[in-house]
Amino acid sequence: MLESVAALTSSPWIYVVVAASVLLDVFLPLLPSGVLVITAATAAAAGSTTVNGAGEGTAGEVPSLVVLILCAATASVLGDLVAYRLAWRGGDWLDRAIARSRRLTSAQERLGAALSRGGGALVIIARFAPAGRSVVSLGAGAAHRRKRDFLPWSALAGLAWAGYSVGLGYFGGRWLGSTWFGTAVSVLALFVAGALAAFLVKRPATRPVSPGRRAASSSLR
Repeated sequence: MLESVAALTSSPWIYVVVAASVLLDVFLPLLPSGVLVITAATAAAAGSTTVNGAGEGTAGEVPSLVVLILCAATASVLGDLVAYRLAWRGGDWLDRAIARSRRLTSAQERLGAALSRGGGALVIIARFAPAGRSVVSLGAGAAHRRKRDFLPWSALAGLAWAGYSVGLGYFGGRWLGSTWFGTAVSVLALFVAGALAAFLVKRPATRPVSPGRRAASSSLR
């Protein structure tokens, strides 16, 4: 895979492939969009090393990391928006599908509580969890959460995920070399972040204690 992506680094098609993969993985979470972004960034690190170290090639042969981040982040937001709008218009069949899924129901409830408090850290955390992006985007649309409450957090989530993935690939390639080992270490770091995010998303939310219950608890003491 590293060789295939490296062959695209001299062409703008690398950005198209990355953007398409990130856009579609909200519907097909099995697509290795994170692995593709990391591999492209690793190839960029290898090209940068060649240009700066050996004096061979031209700067145009190295993909821009800034453009790579912007492509991945923009595609992430667009995919979230499409899933959000489809869920918004899903109707009764989608409501029944969510009701049958404990995971979707729980995510919908937690997301609603987070957005109602003016915070959406859950959206950012879920972006790193496997299929978390799909669950949150569909849950927000099905619950008819306001777009202005959801999209800014979706943009922050996409930018954080894209920056983290590109950073892993680039610095992994610079420090460990543009080999399968360097790419594997970077991908492993992405999976570790995903496992931690999944744990945080699945953790039950802490429910605030009402004043009445607090008073009753104090009287029992």
